[in-house]
Amino acid sequence: MMEQLFASGHAVDIVLAVLAIEAIWLYRRNWAVRDIITTLGPAVLILLGTRAALTGASWIWVSLPLAASFPLHLADLARQTKKAGTGR
Repeated sequence: MMEQLFASGHAVDIVLAVLAIEAIWLYRRNWAVRDIITTLGPAVLILLGTRAALTGASWIWVSLPLAASFPLHLADLARQTKKAGTGR
């Protein structure tokens, strides 16, 4: 049962659903949409790459979301640094 959950990629789908719920919760707590995207976006992209790997997708579908997560992660770091007021 657990093997099938991971082999089908549905384990990742469950985590993505939890992230969607978190995004809604953050939005209702008056977070800006761009802040939600930069905060949760890298995790979503990494999970999409993981799902592709688990389901046996081509390497391009594994690597593209992983590569796309990096600039989004950098945007999140820049946002947090600016918010903290360190300016570094």
